[in-house]
Amino acid sequence: MAKLNENYETIMIFNTKNGDDAVKALVEKFTALIEKHGTLETVEEWGKRRLAYPIEDEVEGYYVFATFNCAPEFPAELDRNYKITDGVLRSLIVKKDN
Repeated sequence: MAKLNENYETIMIFNTKNGDDAVKALVEKFTALIEKHGTLETVEEWGKRRLAYPIEDEVEGYYVFATFNCAPEFPAELDRNYKITDGVLRSLIVKKDN
């Protein structure tokens, strides 16, 4: 029996030094990846915000929050993509309680 899909939240913080077009491309890349493997429920672009502490010498990041529904195997693949993509300062994926 296949496992049912589960609900997740993710926050992505992108580097802003490469400009707005680079940030937009990253947002599109990750929302498309989530849609390919599940159901994207909401995407909230919180915009540029000051970081609590410098990350890779950056003091500002572009925040994007998304909720989605997918198979339990996908978040590990999403996290791997975050880690290998230039321009991602930080990311977090959390499973939501139903």
